[in-house]
Amino acid sequence: MEYSDQLLKDVLTRTKTVAVVGVSMNPVRPSYYVARYLSLKGYTVIPVNPGHTGKMLFGQTVRARLSEIDTPVDMVDIFRRSEAVPPIVDEALAHFPALKTIWMQIGVENAEAAAKAEAAGLTVIQNRCPKIEYQRLFGELRMGGFATGVISSKL
Repeated sequence: MEYSDQLLKDVLTRTKTVAVVGVSMNPVRPSYYVARYLSLKGYTVIPVNPGHTGKMLFGQTVRARLSEIDTPVDMVDIFRRSEAVPPIVDEALAHFPALKTIWMQIGVENAEAAAKAEAAGLTVIQNRCPKIEYQRLFGELRMGGFATGVISSKL
């Protein structure tokens, strides 16, 4: 899938609250550090994982399902196998009338669920990571410990 930088930037700028489905409590797992990064960037991150229901993560209570979230959500970020996506999208569409974006992480794609969400007027991004895109688009990528674009005259 190809997405314009402007589209990705618009999604990341308009999004305030993200439900992260499949988040791990383990700090070395990508789902944990992506969700943590988003929370550090000012997004409200609502963790969703039935195996950790009731625990606290990033200042929020872990929910078992999207339907347990009682506040509006702008984006659902999915860290699950591609075949697990359709019921997650169905639940998101049924529960969040103001939902704007379905985001599927790197390696996660489901054409059927994407088409359903797009037909409902949502932006769908597949096989991408919001942390990587945020860093790339907002100039935070680091190489060798230095921010890209920073040149030292003392080298």
